[in-house]
Amino acid sequence: MLIYIFRRLLLMIPGLIGIILITFLLSRVLPGDPALMIAGEQADEAQLAKIREDLGLNDPLYVQFFDYLGALAKGDLGFAWHTGHSVLEDFATRFPATVELTLFSILIAILVAIPVGVVAATKKESITDHISRVFSLIGACVPIFWLGLILIYFFYSKLGWSPAPMGRIGGEINPPTHVTGLFLVDSLLSGDMIAFKQALSHILLPAICLSTGTMAIVARMVRSSMLEVIGQDYIRTARAKGLMERIVIFKHGLVNALIPTLTILGLQFGQLLGGAVITETIFSWPGLGSYVTESILATDYAPIQAFTLVSAILYSLINLSVDLIYGFIDPRIRYD
Repeated sequence: MLIYIFRRLLLMIPGLIGIILITFLLSRVLPGDPALMIAGEQADEAQLAKIREDLGLNDPLYVQFFDYLGALAKGDLGFAWHTGHSVLEDFATRFPATVELTLFSILIAILVAIPVGVVAATKKESITDHISRVFSLIGACVPIFWLGLILIYFFYSKLGWSPAPMGRIGGEINPPTHVTGLFLVDSLLSGDMIAFKQALSHILLPAICLSTGTMAIVARMVRSSMLEVIGQDYIRTARAKGLMERIVIFKHGLVNALIPTLTILGLQFGQLLGGAVITETIFSWPGLGSYVTESILATDYAPIQAFTLVSAILYSLINLSVDLIYGFIDPRIRYD
């Protein structure tokens, strides 16, 4: 397994280099002049020329690229001039918010989609199956930005069940003692139930919005995998032995149907990170998504490049972790 992990990590390097190159080139063709954005429209040409020189924008592209690679090798993700901090500092502040939102979204998707998929498979062609398939189709097709606005309109503006879509916790509540940076976890660790309730109420709507697409895809995958597994000989044998239907379905059926579902969950992680850009912007969630949106509007190269690179690394590591989990679920899988 160690050899397999090492080989996979080595294979990640060419892909990451390609992503760095593509992101670098795309960021340089974005409309707008970073020097003008920094200095303001009232700046004269001498000031703009000085800023371009300081930023290295006058250098040839290949020189800028190798300077960027050298900085990355030292762990320097660049400086975000629109916030006045290094990108690493901004990431340290905002990354926990995105992680918490993404993990909570995945948790919602798993808790809802797996039972729905199992019930739909065990009651094939029933009214329950048809309803689940219709909702899965709708969930996979609904745009995130539209769903987010609808959720805010009904649950905040009309019903008043949700707090204002702004931040991770109410302004009148002190954030929990920092341990992990995840407000829900930190509030439980410190025993601050007031902060926990506030954090939960603020994360619920954006997490539901972000998880909808994943929920629909996972539910359809679980249904498909369960239908295939239920028809296998060992399931019929288990039933013939007189095992309870619950044990047959969950212990023998669902466990063997989880491998393709895990693959989908691993692939969806990258999509959730991308979808978080829209969701965080709509709900004013102070994570990396809204940070990148601000950076794009400010023509700030460094945060955009850093976000793309970090997303690619996380996406690759998550998929590697999913591949390793396969071996624990199915002992027949070997990493040769």
